[in-house]
Amino acid sequence: MTLSTMFLTMLPGMLRTIAIFVLTLVFSLPLGMVVMMLRKSRIGIVQILTKIFIAVMRGTPLMLQLLVWYFGPYYLFRMPIGGYRFTAIILGFSLNYAAYFAEIYRAGIEAIPVGQYEAADVLGYSKAQTFFKIILPQVIKTILPAVTNEVITLVKDTSLAFALAYSEVFSIAKQISSSQTSFMPFLIAGVFYFVANYAVAFGMEAVEQMFKYYD
Repeated sequence: MTLSTMFLTMLPGMLRTIAIFVLTLVFSLPLGMVVMMLRKSRIGIVQILTKIFIAVMRGTPLMLQLLVWYFGPYYLFRMPIGGYRFTAIILGFSLNYAAYFAEIYRAGIEAIPVGQYEAADVLGYSKAQTFFKIILPQVIKTILPAVTNEVITLVKDTSLAFALAYSEVFSIAKQISSSQTSFMPFLIAGVFYFVANYAVAFGMEAVEQMFKYYD
C-alpha cells in the first residue's frame, strides 16, 4: 500500500476525529459554565452533588467513562445500543471535559479581586453588566492558558474512542499497520495529531493576543 493510499484510507478517520473534537468543545465549554455555576450555588445539596460529579469525572479514567456511557444503557435497562456508539462518545467526552472546564472557570472567577465588583456597583452597573463587561473579559484572559492545555489534551484523547470500536484515525492506523506490517500509518497519525495541536495552539495564541489590552 502506497503512502497516498494509506492517507486516503485514513482520511475518513481523521474527519471522525475532528468531529469528536469539535462537538466535544461545542458542548463541554458552555456545559462547563453551567457546572461551575452549580458548583458555586448557595443551595447546599446542589453544591454537594456538583462536587461529587466533578470528582467522579476527574477521578476516573475517561476510557472507563466511555465504556459506562456506551454499555450502561444496555446492562441497566436492556436498551438497544446498536446506533448509539457515536452519541456515547460525545456524551462521555463532553461531560468529562465539562468538569475540567468548570474548575478552570471557577479558578478564573475567584481570581478576580472583590474590588472589581464593588467598583462596578459604585458605577451603577447591574450584575449582568458587571459580569459580561468587566469580569468575563478578565476571566477569559486569565484562563486561556489552562483552557489551551485542555483543548490540546482533547485532541490526543480523541484516540480513546477506539475503546468503543469507533473508527477514528488511531483505530484505522492500527488496522492498517497490522494488515500491512508497516509503521507508516502510525507516523501519518502522529503527523495528523501534531498538525491539529499546532493549529489549536496557533488559534488560542491569536485569541490571547486579542486580550492583550487588559495588560
